[in-house]
Amino acid sequence: MTNSDLAAVVAAVRERIDPDEAERRALADAAAALESRVYDALADLPVDADALQVGSTARGTWLSGDRDIDLFVRFPADLDREELEAYGLEVGHAVLPDGHEEYAEHPYVKGDYDGFDVDLVPCYDVPSASDIRSAVDRTPFHNAYLTERLDDDLAADVRVFKRFLKGIDAYGSDLRTEGFSGYLAELLVVGHGGFEPLLRAAADWSPQVEFDPEDHGTRSFSDPLVVIDPTDSERNVAAVCSAENVARLQHYARDLLSDPRESLFFRPDPRALDADGVRDHLDRRGTTAVAVVFDCPDLVDDQLYPQLRKSLTGVADGLDRRGFDVFRRATFADTDGEGQGEAVLFAELSVAERPAVERHEGPPVHVRQHAEGFYGAYEDGDDHYGPFLDGDRYVVEREREFTTATGFLESDALFDVALGKHVESTLREDGYDVLVGGDVAALAGAFGAELGRYFAPRP
Repeated sequence: MTNSDLAAVVAAVRERIDPDEAERRALADAAAALESRVYDALADLPVDADALQVGSTARGTWLSGDRDIDLFVRFPADLDREELEAYGLEVGHAVLPDGHEEYAEHPYVKGDYDGFDVDLVPCYDVPSASDIRSAVDRTPFHNAYLTERLDDDLAADVRVFKRFLKGIDAYGSDLRTEGFSGYLAELLVVGHGGFEPLLRAAADWSPQVEFDPEDHGTRSFSDPLVVIDPTDSERNVAAVCSAENVARLQHYARDLLSDPRESLFFRPDPRALDADGVRDHLDRRGTTAVAVVFDCPDLVDDQLYPQLRKSLTGVADGLDRRGFDVFRRATFADTDGEGQGEAVLFAELSVAERPAVERHEGPPVHVRQHAEGFYGAYEDGDDHYGPFLDGDRYVVEREREFTTATGFLESDALFDVALGKHVESTLREDGYDVLVGGDVAALAGAFGAELGRYFAPRP
């Protein structure tokens, strides 16, 4: 690869992602109109406050087609929390009369204005990030830090990096994705001096990777990627970023550097599978798929997906401990972001049935107290074979509790594994279905895209 090869690809990508002048003007006009509405609403309140546009659209790091405007309303730091929330909602509804309330650390108003998705968020106007009273209070400091350091070239490289992260499925700090946030992406580009230097650095990363732009970190972290917030010495901006997504960036950084091509920035999803396609894959692989299917708990995605992952790990461990050898596993959810629809704990098994008996090894005979206890427990009875000696250990062959994975999944023993709190209560109270073998093909109706990705895995 030559530098000109990568530069040509980046130029082609920019042709597709850089907002044109009409887009920029439309956004600027909408933001100005919204800010004017904020000040009109503030004029009726007995407090001094101001409005600040933040986020990528404020810093010129947004991609063509993005339609998000984030406006923060900064209230005095000595204002009572209840008053902050009340005033914030009053201003929000005045600016966005058709908007609705959502909740982060405190409520805010979200709505539409002239085709733009608008978040109007109240926060405290504190003197420094170390004085924040709520998590959102640090956002204006993030905005100021980056605005001071971004020029047109770096802003363009940020856009390219964000598009690259989207292309490799690593963009987003939500707990479903566990990827790179926009703020993290901007810090990395600014800190490395551009997109290409960042790629070259990432290609050689060896976790744990530590980056402290202001050299002021005061805490240690165990995360694979540590980027100390330049406005908060005790915060890792990359805390949510999974080891898998760090490795994903490394893989595709090397791939792009060795073979620059535009397609990496705009990868299509694998083809969704229909029921026949799912059955074909299972027949080809000779594995047995099992799926626990249930109604999604009434949770937002950032609460739902950690619980689904915990539950999937618990179920897979339970299957493994009983000898059903989980080959690979995944979890799917058909939601609108608010926990509606169905969820699936999916596992592909190398072994789906086990013999009626299992081998149970006891202690070595010379460990007298434990050995005598083991022997005494199995000395009588005709429901097992032994005890007998294998080398210096007692062994019995006893009846297996579950000879099929289905038997385990349909039993109360499922609730002995580690499950997410709300997943467990949903399974207990509302019940669930267990699909096995070719029957899992029925999932293709709701989860054809997810199954397509499962059976066409890529880094």
